[in-house]
Amino acid sequence: MTYDSQIAFTLDTICPWTYLAKKRLDEALRRFRQSDQGKEVNFTVKYYPYQLYPEATKEGEDKYEWYKKSRYGNSEEKMKMYMALMTAYGQTAGIDFKFGGTVGNTMDAHRVVQHFQEEKGPEVADKIIQSLYAQYFQQEKHPSTDETLLKATTEAGIPEDEARAFIEDKNDGLIDVKNLVREQTGNGVDSVPTIIFEGKRRDITLVGAKEVEEYEKTLAAIVKESK
Repeated sequence: MTYDSQIAFTLDTICPWTYLAKKRLDEALRRFRQSDQGKEVNFTVKYYPYQLYPEATKEGEDKYEWYKKSRYGNSEEKMKMYMALMTAYGQTAGIDFKFGGTVGNTMDAHRVVQHFQEEKGPEVADKIIQSLYAQYFQQEKHPSTDETLLKATTEAGIPEDEARAFIEDKNDGLIDVKNLVREQTGNGVDSVPTIIFEGKRRDITLVGAKEVEEYEKTLAAIVKESK
C-alpha cells in the first residue's frame, strides 16, 4: 500500500535560492520515482507563499541596482562575485541566470499560484511556478505584471479567458494569500526556501538550497519511517 506524503515548499518567486532548490528537489524526486522505493511513498509538493521584499512597489525598480544596494552594500566587486557564484550554481541545475530586469512586489504572483493550486491542483501550480522563475531569472521579465502572469498560466494549460479574469481582479484571493504569508511567518519561517517533508513519525525541515543528494537522502528517510 502506498503512503501519501506532502512536501510543503515555501518560496518567493524572486528568490534565486528557491529556484535552485526547486530544480534540485525536482531532480531528486525524478530519481526517487524511478527507484524501487518510488512505489512505496507518493510525494506531492504543495507551495506556500513568502515575501522577501514586501515593501516593494508593483512598478518595481532595477533588479541589478537593487541587489547591489540592498544585498552587497553598493559594492560592484561583491555583486560580480555573487553573479559568478549564481551563474556557476545555475549551470549545474540547468538555469541560465540573468541579472537585469525589474524587481517588484510578488503578491500578485503568489495570489495566482495559490488560487490555481486550489482550483487545478499541485501539478498546475508547479508549471506556473516554473514559468514565473524562468521569466524572472532567465528572461529578465517583471515578476508579477499581468503579462508575466498570463504567460505563466497559459504555459500551465489554463484557458486564457479564465486566467485573465482572475489575474485582472486584483482583490480576488488577496486576503487569503496575505493570511497565508502571515501564517508562514507565524510558523517560524523567516527565510526561503523552507521545505518540510511530512513523515509518519516526524517531519523533516530543510532550510536553504540543499544538494540533490541531500533531498534524496531525506526522501529515503521518510520512506524508511513510513513502514
